[in-house]
Amino acid sequence: MFRKIVTAIIIVPLAVVSIAFAVANRQTVTVSFDPFSSSAPAYAATLPLFVVVFGVLILGVLLGGFAAWIRQTKWRRSARRLDSEVRALGDEQDAIRRRFGTPEPPPVEPNPLTVIPPPIP
Repeated sequence: MFRKIVTAIIIVPLAVVSIAFAVANRQTVTVSFDPFSSSAPAYAATLPLFVVVFGVLILGVLLGGFAAWIRQTKWRRSARRLDSEVRALGDEQDAIRRRFGTPEPPPVEPNPLTVIPPPIP
């Protein structure tokens, strides 16, 4: 249900604006990739303006997604390393307790002043 509401409120108007932009900007523009020669560029493409704008938009989304994925990989790697360290320390603590015969500590009751109450329905 939520997905249908999001589609109706955001996606449909965005699609209408995108189609209107594409219809209004059908004139061709020359995109040059040679910064040194503007009169006779080494490579130039003549495309409709909306194709250039949508192409740059898609390229920006892809580059942003790739950058976020690279950044997230760093955090995931760190989280995996820290999780393995916590497990190793817990195993070491259990081995020391068994070796010296110390009992497991009793579970700590949370302080009622630091516990966030559940939301009221």
